Amino acid sequence: MKAISIVGPKNSGKTTLGLDLARHFKASGLTVAAAKFSHHGFDWADTDTTQYAEICDAVAGLSPKETFVNWTDRRFLPDILPLLTADVLIVEGGKSLGYLPRILCLRGDLTDGTDWLIPDLAIATYGDTSLDGVPAYDDIESLAEAVLEKGFFLPGMDCETCGRPDCRTLAAEIVAGKTTTKACLAMHNSIEVDINGSTVGMKPFVEDIISAAIREMIRTLKGYSPGKATIKLDV
Repeated sequence: MKAISIVGPKNSGKTTLGLDLARHFKASGLTVAAAKFSHHGFDWADTDTTQYAEICDAVAGLSPKETFVNWTDRRFLPDILPLLTADVLIVEGGKSLGYLPRILCLRGDLTDGTDWLIPDLAIATYGDTSLDGVPAYDDIESLAEAVLEKGFFLPGMDCETCGRPDCRTLAAEIVAGKTTTKACLAMHNSIEVDINGSTVGMKPFVEDIISAAIREMIRTLKGYSPGKATIKLDV
């Protein structure tokens, strides 16, 4: 899955940009999911989420008190990722998310500066203002190509297995071209688990427990021989 977040000040055009990207990807034959963050909860007739739903294959809403998909407690984006099966995930808002890259939608009031937008996670800017060191785009087609080339999603576990203190540090290095997602050992273990096509990250301790248990059980089966095994399981 290629993933990107769109972050910017209020009334900067984030929804318009998200919808334009969604339309472009759909017109290109790709499946598209969208996730929208809100500080105020959701009206089930909310205009923005309704517009996304008219275009996207899957839509989720996340707020401090509820999650948009029949849940009444708070969930986190990695928790519901397996439900958002798509070629591209567009996340609107979520400026504190440090485990995926972002587009900075720079219109509107920027009197508070841009540091709060975490520019080191930005693969692009879009709008009236640009930032040094961040590619600026003014057309949707080129921006969409950049998303397909540079989009990614880390598990957000901050497990430090990669040698970094958190996923944000690794994500910034990936955006800067210093490394790739293969540096995330939580997603590249000796055992791989994916649900509906989305890889599930796991810490080394959990990996050791699961892989050791499976290996010992498989060794008792007729036809066993050392090698690479493929296991498919409905959960």
